[in-house]
Order: sequence, then structure tokens, then C-alpha cells
Amino acid sequence: MDGREIQRASSQLSRADRLGGFKVRWAMGRMKYTLEPGLYAIGNPGGEAPVFVTANYKLSFDTLRKELGGLDGWILALDTKGINVWCAAGKGTFGTDELVRRIELTELNKVVSHRKLIVPQLGAVGVAAHDVKKRSGFSVVYGPVRAKDIKAFLEAGMTASEQMRQVRFSLYDRLVLTPVEFVMVGKKLVLIMAAFFILSGLNSKGYSTDLVLSVGSRSAANVFAAFLAGAVISPALLPLLPGRSFSFKGFCAGLVIAIVLALSQLTGGRIETVGWLFLIAALSSFAMMNFTGASTYTSLSGVKKEMTIAVPVQLTAAIIGTGLWLTSRFS
Repeated sequence: MDGREIQRASSQLSRADRLGGFKVRWAMGRMKYTLEPGLYAIGNPGGEAPVFVTANYKLSFDTLRKELGGLDGWILALDTKGINVWCAAGKGTFGTDELVRRIELTELNKVVSHRKLIVPQLGAVGVAAHDVKKRSGFSVVYGPVRAKDIKAFLEAGMTASEQMRQVRFSLYDRLVLTPVEFVMVGKKLVLIMAAFFILSGLNSKGYSTDLVLSVGSRSAANVFAAFLAGAVISPALLPLLPGRSFSFKGFCAGLVIAIVLALSQLTGGRIETVGWLFLIAALSSFAMMNFTGASTYTSLSGVKKEMTIAVPVQLTAAIIGTGLWLTSRFS
């Protein structure tokens, strides 16, 4: 290709690749899991080989190249600052300007003889096809939602079926995202659990270490159950929970968990039980609201609107619940 050096990528993921993917699923090095932006060769592509556009977030890049096994093609990785395609498109880093810039930097017009780019459908919101064509001469073809459909997409003459265009958010899709969401709230979780554990020793006679061990352990477990309801149970049951907003879905799941704990006699006396109903529902709602950033069903404007309404309600419920819980310590 005019003597220029092209980076190569394998469609086979190594053990290190799989380990890296596992680690970022658990929020370990997630913001640094990147690769150098640029043009990569898969197989032995020539001038007529298709060009696939993706992000320089390595998990996105690896997902794409794994599905290109047996094909000869080019992968154009944009500099999205290590953010996946969907999120980067919403934030502007997977966009028209960066795509045109990367075409120029890699001199793609000298590498391939055609003028077509396959852009993932979830990146469409950031890419203006007509602008790309005007500025670079390359036409944008929006590919399927999922990388696993790329081969069928190519076999159909770069035509996506209705099924390929559908954005599905299956149980597996949701559960695979819950570890990182749970870890993201982990620091807050530990602090809140510790606070309730320590404060459980308060009572009308002063402070009791025996209460810390009994009531404190139970209280810390209830806090953990609240976050579990919002960060794991709510995403898993997403289609079954009532309402449209994620915060309300989390509230409902938290309320059910609180009732179960109360019936299991794990919430103390009457005043403390009412306090836990408020607290668990509020914490679960907050944890579930964080999941909006992981779902393709939400939009930036919608999330902002939901937060404007939900956060004050969550805060009020948490304050009421904490107040009742503290009151119960002296009753």
C-alpha cells in the first residue's frame, strides 16, 4: 500500500485480551483500556476490502475483530478517548469531525479503491453521513447493531435486515453490565454500611458494643440488600418492573426487598422498619438510576430530566428513613 506501514490485528483474542475484558467488566482500569487510534488490517485485505469504523476503546475493538474471523478487512479506530461507540457518539468523540480527521491521517483514500465506510448503527447519532461524504468523499453505510451480524450484513450486500436494526437489551446484556455498576457504587456502599454499623451502638443509655454486633450487622446487611436491589435485581427484572423511569423501577424493587426483610423480622421494631422502607427504596432507586448510562433505551436529555425529579425525592426519602432509624435507637 504505497510502502506505508499498516498495523495488523488478529481476529483471535488472546488470554490477555480475555483477561483485560473481564477486568474492565469489573471496573478495573476501565478508563485506560484503549488502543492507538488508526487503521488496522484484519486478514490480508486489499484495496476492495471493506472498512469498519469503531472506537479505540479496546473492548469495542476486540468485540468487532473477533466477529471478523475468516474475513479480510480494515478497521478504522477513532480516537474516542477510550469510550465505547454508543457513549462516545452521544458525547461527540465518535463523530463526524473525528471520522473525517482519521480518514485524512491514515490516508485511507490511498489504501482502498472504494469509498465506503461501515459505521456501527449505535454510532449514527454522532456521524452525519452527508457531511462525511462532502468533506472526505467517503459514503457512510450504517451497519448492524451487533457485531455478530456483520458477516450476514456483508452477505446481504451491506443491507441490514429489520432484525439487525433492532436494539435488544436481553437478560444477558443487562447482567453482564451489573458488575461494573455495582463496583461504581461500591465506595459509597462501604461508607454507608460502615456508618450504619457504627451508629447502631447508639441507644438511650449511651453506646453499646453488643448492639453494634447485633443491630449493626443487621443494618449493614440491609444497606447491602438495598444496593443489591438497585444494581443487580432491578437491571435483571428491568422489563417486568412497573414505570418507565429507571429510578421508579429501582424504587419498586427496593420497596419489595424492604417488605421481604420486614416480614423476615430483619428490620427491627415498628419505627425502625418504617425507616428501612424509606431507606432501602431510596438507595435502590439511586443505584438503579445509575444504570441509565448502561442502557441504549435512555437519552442524555431524558436522564437529566429524570435526575432533576428523582434525586430530590431520593434524598428526602433517605433523610426521613435515616431520621426514623436514628429515632428507633433511642426509643
